[in-house]
Parts: sequence; structure tokens; C-alpha cells
Amino acid sequence: MSAVIVIQLVAGFVLLIAGAEGLVRGASRIALALGIPPLIIGLTVVALGTSSPELAVSIGASVTGRPDITVGNVIGSNILNVLFILGVSAALIPLVVQRQLVRLDVPIMIAASVAAWLFALDGQVNRLEGGLLFAGLLAYVGFLFNQLRQERGTEVEAQYEEKYRRAVDMSARTWVANVGLVVGGLAVLALGSHWLVAGATAIAELLGVSQLIIGLTIVAVGTSLPEVATSILASIRGERDIAVGNAVGSNIFNLLAVLGLSALVAPVPLRVNTAAIHFDLPVMVAVALACLPIFFTGSLIARWEGFLFLGYYAAYTVYLILYAQQHDALPLFSDVMLLFVIPLTVLTLVVITWRAFGRQRTASRASS
Repeated sequence: MSAVIVIQLVAGFVLLIAGAEGLVRGASRIALALGIPPLIIGLTVVALGTSSPELAVSIGASVTGRPDITVGNVIGSNILNVLFILGVSAALIPLVVQRQLVRLDVPIMIAASVAAWLFALDGQVNRLEGGLLFAGLLAYVGFLFNQLRQERGTEVEAQYEEKYRRAVDMSARTWVANVGLVVGGLAVLALGSHWLVAGATAIAELLGVSQLIIGLTIVAVGTSLPEVATSILASIRGERDIAVGNAVGSNIFNLLAVLGLSALVAPVPLRVNTAAIHFDLPVMVAVALACLPIFFTGSLIARWEGFLFLGYYAAYTVYLILYAQQHDALPLFSDVMLLFVIPLTVLTLVVITWRAFGRQRTASRASS
């Protein structure tokens, strides 16, 4: 493999992370100076910043006629966000799940996952379907803003004010500097996404694997690095709700904004690979559905559940490797997963959920 291709790929990753950091810092300070509440900044600007690598790469790939990288990046990032990020975070420390996540955000993530799969069943996601996904994002953000007006999160606001308090009163020089951060961050994101897509495409051609596999693995992992760092660091610091919310929120943004905008700007309908329709998209939906019973059980993601997620991500990665190589062990591995491991896990989750509901009913009867 050419050293130039590897350097281009690594440089693309680095530029994506640096561009996202510059965009978040500049936009957050400007928003505070304009009087926008810090909590809204956290739910919009900061959330956009952590997902901006996926957005930049997917839009760049769709415009240049590489739909497999676009679709693979979205699917791979969503699977990684739940199975790997939440898995590692919960393995480090059990994660607390807020009630809003169970009642609102996780159902929206599931609905968006199912919608994306249904849109792709005909082998493409057209502009109308992309517009519907993006409209869903606008409705979701609008609902959050309305909810914030009714119920202000003073503790979270204090955290953001502490982080960005120096930017509230800005001089002309500071304004220029922060606008420069935003513009520079966007430019670096664009360059990084171009290098990353070009490098990933070249690697796919050299290795003889599909661009979909590269999008599901190398590109998805690389563009998800901000979410990985944010969630793991938050769990280590004890900010467990941030770790969970970041992963779920990123999945919603990936489906509604990244996939939606990519389909809107693509010169032709966004083509979806048959392998993604029959396997990867159903896995993404199943992973989203798996969150509900786990999140229901005492509003806590236990360590063993974190290790279960990690085990499934390892199995999914092994499957992709075997599929890319068309290895002789692929049929046996698939049969073991479909006939034994997955049914056993589903049965375990059903039993756990049933017991959790039983304990809640017993507790409610005792309190009444």
C-alpha cells in the first residue's frame, strides 16, 4: 500500500477532528455573545460539532458519486455509537439513563432508523426522502427548544457558562478571531473530508473490497472519533448522562441530517448497496431496538450489558472482515450468530425487561 495513501487518510482524520474543534469553539462563543442560552448551544452547536466529520465526509462522498461511502459511514457510525461507545463507557462505569432518553430520544432514534431502512428498500434514497429526514431533524430540534423554554436546565447552563464565560463580552478582535475559527473550521472539515474520502477509496481499490465495507469500518470509526472521545471522557469524569445522550443524539443527527442532506445535495438519487439493505441496515435497526429493553431496566446500563454490546460489535466487525474476504468460515459464523447467539440475547433481554416491570409494579403497589 502506498505511503501517500496512508498519509492522506491519517491527515484527513486529523483535519476532521481539528476542524470540528474549531467550529465548536468559535460557534459556541459567538452564540453566547449573541445571548443564546448555553443549554441550547449544547444541544445544537456542540452536538453538530461532534457529528460534523460524518456530515462533511458523507456530503463530500455523495456529491462526488461515492454513495457507498456515504451510506456506509452513516450505518457504521450508528452501529459503533451504540455497541462500541456505550459498550466501552458502560464497561468503565454503569451508565445512568435519563427518563427523556427512554421516552423521547431513543424512540426517535428507532423511528429514524426504521424510516431510513424503508426509504432504502427500493435501492436508493431520493431527494424527497432526504427532505423528509431533514424535516424530521428540524421538528426534533424545534421540540427541544420548546421544551427548554418550559423547563430550563440550570445545572447544565451553569456548566456551559463556566466553560465559555470568557466569550460573553467580546471585543472586536475576539469577534474576528471567533468568526475565523468558524470559517477555518469549516474549511478544514471540507479539506479533511476530501482527503479522507480519496484515501478510503484508494484503499478499497487496492485491497479489492467494496467502498461500502470501507465506509462501514475505517471511515465510520474515523469520523466517530469525536463521539468516542467525548463519551468515554464523560463516563470517566462521572458525567454519565452526557455519555449516553451524546451517543443517542449523534445517531439521530446522523440519520436525519447527514443522510438527509447527503440525499438532498446528491446529483442523482443516493444509491444503496444491496448488501446494506439486506444486512447492515437491519443490524442498525436491531441495535437501536436493543436500547429500549436495556434502558428500561432500572434506568441503568450495567457493566455486563456494556460488555454484551462490545461483544456484538466485535462479532459485527468479524463478519465484515469475513465477508470482505469471502472466507470459508463465513456461513458457519453467520449460522451461529443467527441461530444461537442472537436468539439467546433476545430471550435474556425479554426476561430482564419482564422482571424490571414486575419490580416496578410491586414497588408502585407498596407505595400506594
